[in-house]
Amino acid sequence: MVVRTKDKDAYAEIIKRYQTKLMRYASSIMGDEHMGADVVQESFIKAYINLNGFDMKKKFSSWIYRIVHNEAMNMLGKHKKQTPMDDTVEFDSGVNIEDDFIKNELIRHAHHCLELMPILYREPLSLFYLEEKSYEDISDILRIPIGTVGTRVNRARGMMKKICQKHIT
Repeated sequence: MVVRTKDKDAYAEIIKRYQTKLMRYASSIMGDEHMGADVVQESFIKAYINLNGFDMKKKFSSWIYRIVHNEAMNMLGKHKKQTPMDDTVEFDSGVNIEDDFIKNELIRHAHHCLELMPILYREPLSLFYLEEKSYEDISDILRIPIGTVGTRVNRARGMMKKICQKHIT
C-alpha cells in the first residue's frame, strides 16, 4: 500500500474516494450534517495516523467505516443528546414540482422515522440501505457476527414500519 509510505497524494485520493459516503454515514448516525463532518474529519486524521495498523488482509472500506463508527459513538457519548436532522426540502428544477415535493416529503419522513429508532438498529439499517454495505461488511464495521447483523436489520425493518405508521404526518 503506497499510502503507508507517507505518500500524501495517495491519501488525498483515499479521502476523495470515501469522503461523500462517510459523510452520509456519519451524518445519519449523528443526526446532523455538521457533526457528521467533524466525525469524518477526525476519522481521516486517525486513519492516517494508524495506517500501519491496517490489516492488509481486510477490506480498507470496512476499516475506515469502523473508524468513523467509533468516532461517532465517542462524539455521541460526549454530547449525550442527538440533534435532529435538517428537515429543509430542496427542490430540483424539474417540471413537476408536486412530484418532487412528495418524494422529498417521503424521504424526510423516512429519515425522521430512522431518527426515532435506537442506534442499535438504526446503524445496521443505514449501512445496509443507505450505504449499500453487505452483511459481511457491516459485521466488520460494527464488529458483530453476521447472524446478528441479519437479525438487527430484520428487526429494524419491522421497527421502521411500525414507527413510520405511527408517525404519519
